[in-house]
Amino acid sequence: IENHLISGHNIVQPTDIEENRTMLFTIGQSEVYLISPDTKKIALEKNFKEISFCSQGIRHVDHFGFICRESSGGGGFHFVCYVFQCTNEALVDEIMMTLKQAFTVAAVQQTAKAPAQLCEGCPLQSLHKLCERIEGMNSSKTKLELQKHLTTLTNQEQATIFEEVQKLRPRNEQRENELIISFLRCLYEEKQKEHIHIGEMKQTSQMAAENIGSELPPSATRFRLDMLKNKAKRSLTESLESILSRGNKARGLQEHSISVDLDSSLSSTLSNTSKEPSVCEKEALPISESSFKLLGSSEDLSSDSESHLPEEPAPLSPQQAFRRRANTLSHFPIECQEPPQPARGSPGVSQRKLMRYHSVSTETPHERKDFESKANHLGDSGGTPVKTRRHSWRQQIFLRVATPQKACDSSSRYEDYSELGELPPRSPLEPVCEDGPFGPPPEEKKRTSRELRELWQKAILQQILLLRMEKENQKLQASENDLLNKRLKLDYEEITPCLKEVTTVWEKMLSTPGRSKIKFDMEKMHSAVGQGVPRHHRGEIWKFLAEQFHLKHQFPSKQQPKDVPYKELLKQLTSQQHAILIDLGRTFPTHPYFSAQLGAGQLSLYNILKAYSLLDQEVGYCQGLSFVAGILLLHMSEEEAFKMLKFLMFDMGLRKQYRPDMIILQIQMYQLSRLLHDYHRDLYNHLEEHEIGPSLYAAPWFLTMFASQFPLGFVARVFDMIFLQGTEVIFKVALSLLGSHKPLILQHENLETIVDFIKSTLPNLGLVQMEKTINQVFEMDIAKQLQAYEVEYHVLQEELIDSSPLSDNQRMDKLEKTNSSLRKQNLDLLEQLQVANGRIQSLEATIEKLLSSESKLKQAMLTLELERSALLQTVEELRRRSAEPSDREPECTQPEPTGD
Repeated sequence: IENHLISGHNIVQPTDIEENRTMLFTIGQSEVYLISPDTKKIALEKNFKEISFCSQGIRHVDHFGFICRESSGGGGFHFVCYVFQCTNEALVDEIMMTLKQAFTVAAVQQTAKAPAQLCEGCPLQSLHKLCERIEGMNSSKTKLELQKHLTTLTNQEQATIFEEVQKLRPRNEQRENELIISFLRCLYEEKQKEHIHIGEMKQTSQMAAENIGSELPPSATRFRLDMLKNKAKRSLTESLESILSRGNKARGLQEHSISVDLDSSLSSTLSNTSKEPSVCEKEALPISESSFKLLGSSEDLSSDSESHLPEEPAPLSPQQAFRRRANTLSHFPIECQEPPQPARGSPGVSQRKLMRYHSVSTETPHERKDFESKANHLGDSGGTPVKTRRHSWRQQIFLRVATPQKACDSSSRYEDYSELGELPPRSPLEPVCEDGPFGPPPEEKKRTSRELRELWQKAILQQILLLRMEKENQKLQASENDLLNKRLKLDYEEITPCLKEVTTVWEKMLSTPGRSKIKFDMEKMHSAVGQGVPRHHRGEIWKFLAEQFHLKHQFPSKQQPKDVPYKELLKQLTSQQHAILIDLGRTFPTHPYFSAQLGAGQLSLYNILKAYSLLDQEVGYCQGLSFVAGILLLHMSEEEAFKMLKFLMFDMGLRKQYRPDMIILQIQMYQLSRLLHDYHRDLYNHLEEHEIGPSLYAAPWFLTMFASQFPLGFVARVFDMIFLQGTEVIFKVALSLLGSHKPLILQHENLETIVDFIKSTLPNLGLVQMEKTINQVFEMDIAKQLQAYEVEYHVLQEELIDSSPLSDNQRMDKLEKTNSSLRKQNLDLLEQLQVANGRIQSLEATIEKLLSSESKLKQAMLTLELERSALLQTVEELRRRSAEPSDREPECTQPEPTGD
């Protein structure tokens, strides 16, 4: 650890400030997460166990950080400090308190879990499994399961439980089952007190076995040793291989290379041995066969399975010498002795038995035959037979895995052995070469520069093709993900199915080149929206309607926000993040796109709301905005949804109802009441009789555009009309809904049932009723009434202040509030006046342009009239000339003109 701490500055470097991003810090039950809203992924995940220290900043109190342990590549670990900046100091205090509580709760839960110790054989564990099996079953099935479980008990335990149950005389099967479970629990709790866990049982048995073993006499120990030897003989088959004897001389090497099976190759140090054949290390290890077999060796290669006396190999001659292999326990190079039974096919050849430690492999019959045939061929072809070594099929697999074959080294390895009298033995861990040491490998043909250039060009082309294919695959994958995401977003039922003819009309308007500068006919757009909007084009149509609004109102409102890029807003911190995060889970909780906690949908919605709270400091964030942004997000991308939210809030004037004072919302509630009074008097009187104001049921309609309670298909149609006609659509929809359900509302006679009907039953509209409501909205025109009701509200408010008997302080407070609200309204009116003046100026400029163009057209008309008169004179003169007699020959008569 000290080494890592000393060189820590070389391992971990501080993060580049420009690479920092605004992220969500989430504290769980046993871990902390850092979620990136940009990438919609978890950027950091740390368990509480990995965090060693956590603290708030001292000089910078709006910072906090923690130190955690991370593993390094070399098997050790180092410590990393993560530092985070928050919006303000209050948020850091909240985070530190939450971390402290989370650490405390996690520690308590961990200590509470520690004392519980159960194993698979615990009686209470079997009772727990029984309860899991019978959970949710009916009484009869539960009874059968309990009877099946009772059969596992002893006869005495079964009789006891049966007697106890019969004494209490249960009324039904359910009561009988409950009694059986209670008696089983008492029984298993008594057993649990005497139960020994499986781990403890093993330790006890091991200790007992050690004690017994220490008390056994030597004869018993030898008896057990013989038993182990016999068991090893029965379980293991033949040993791995025999020793490869001395190789043939250089003149016979080529012939032997055909028949020898090169399943093992020379060791890497063989070149040194070939240069100094007389200098070698000798091994004389007197090891008995019984000791080999005791260590797990297989039976001997010979037919004699009895143990032999220890053999000491004689010193080897220089040409018979073996180099000792390092780090192997498999073979001991010893001189070949005469075995009791010589190998088949070579009666004069002496073979030495070889035993190997821990050999468990066997040979298949076909491999054995192949080996014997090769050995016979080798014994017949050469004067001095070379003993091949046998490898089992398992061993061959191991050798191929342990030392991969390298055919490229064969030529350089064996070129120095032509002068060697005999070939030294080969290590089983040497790579196997196809050419072998007995013949030169085929020479590789040298390629010309032209061929190499062509190969290089082919390789480059292949690489380019692979890169292109990879890019295409990525594009296809991205497009497929976009389609799936779009399908997931538009997972709602459309109330007005759009016909193909209407879809064609919309597609034609959307595909018009330069559409953002062309004013379309409003009647045509009204007709198209009324006939329906295709769901898969709805987001693009909303943008098109916003463009038409800007063309119609070329002088936007003065309260336009600063033109800050969306990505720049995402990098900043907002003080509204807590309220936004709370409302994320409440926004469309049943929709699949928003249902995942901090999933892609919720994080995109968080980004939009956070960016708007930074853009509009006066409004910040208000409940209800999440539904409006969510509807936009379902039909377009994240950045486009943010632009459309800006359009609705600033250009359509929707932001007024979200101001902190909520005065505009109060005015809207008064306007709705007045509309009910004028259009549905009996319904208005019924609601007033039960003291039900519009704020009890209609406030969510205005703040969420009906999105919090009504089906998404209906809400989408409401948004279609808002983009076309403005925010007065909300009044039209509310009035139409209440009017169409008037008979049902009048049937209820108390406040609770009326409010419950309006909030719960009324939103569950049928498709026919929804379409009827939308059609009624297109036929209404209440713009003048709304303006009159707004003025009426202000007049009544002033009268109320003047007539109310209040103290001077209360009167002063009310006057100040009224004054502030009037100032805001005055500013709004000034803004509207400026817009109107701008329109007047634009109209006057247009009139001047029209007058100038009219004068130009008059001048053009005069010039055209003069030109026409000149042309008429020319025509008359030509006619006179044609009428005069010609001096030419009579045959050549000129044809007269047939017309004017």
